Amino acid sequence: MIVKTEEELLGMQRVSEAVGLTLQKMRAYTQVGMSTKDIDEYGKQILEALGAKSAPFETYGFPGYSCISVNNEFAHGIPSGKVILKNGDIINIDVSAELGGFWSDNGCSFVIGEDIQGLQHLVDTSKEILLEAISQISGGVKIADIGKLIETKAKKSGYTVIRDLGGHGVGLGLHEEPDAIMNYYDRYDKRRFRKDSVVAIETFISTQSTFIEKAADGWAFVGNNGGFVAQHEHTILITSGKPIILTAANGIR
Repeated sequence: MIVKTEEELLGMQRVSEAVGLTLQKMRAYTQVGMSTKDIDEYGKQILEALGAKSAPFETYGFPGYSCISVNNEFAHGIPSGKVILKNGDIINIDVSAELGGFWSDNGCSFVIGEDIQGLQHLVDTSKEILLEAISQISGGVKIADIGKLIETKAKKSGYTVIRDLGGHGVGLGLHEEPDAIMNYYDRYDKRRFRKDSVVAIETFISTQSTFIEKAADGWAFVGNNGGFVAQHEHTILITSGKPIILTAANGIR
């Protein structure tokens, strides 16, 4: 969306604070021995207390209130009472919601307990790349140049990027234009970021894969070459200078 009024800005700030706070609290709540459904139910309670509605549940009929992906799941993992978290697991929690007619989206990956799978560097790299990419976005910047930054930084750190998942516009709906804000350089993409627009910028940094495949449950994504992925996501308001990170409450900084 393009923010045109103070009322619209306040609406985006409210919903973004709600999803950011929910994600932050869900992360702090997560411990070894919990099921992903336990964490999802906790997140549902927080969203409801804030007056927000889960976007995947409301929009897609997703069987959960947030997407929680563990280990070899790359995204859209279904919360389940059968998935019990173990020491060293990598988990991604993605929280998106609607509040007062406005929508916002954020997510983060993290390692639970000890880093016995050696994935903390992947997580740190994903977060660092997200924050650097955001710092370079302003009105008029080419979308493809941000994809190039993400891809270049990932490769220098020894990782790949997922080429069929990326960021998107958000605001009056969960997915808006510009869609497909990708994690790689597309020289044919001539689009530019627009001042006063709201977008969700997200990284998908992988140890092995470059594309996704649907898992057997029809919802979750896995990598075409296996391995792991780390995702970090902020919803931002683009300005003529540094963008405003609307989901700063999630603690990704």
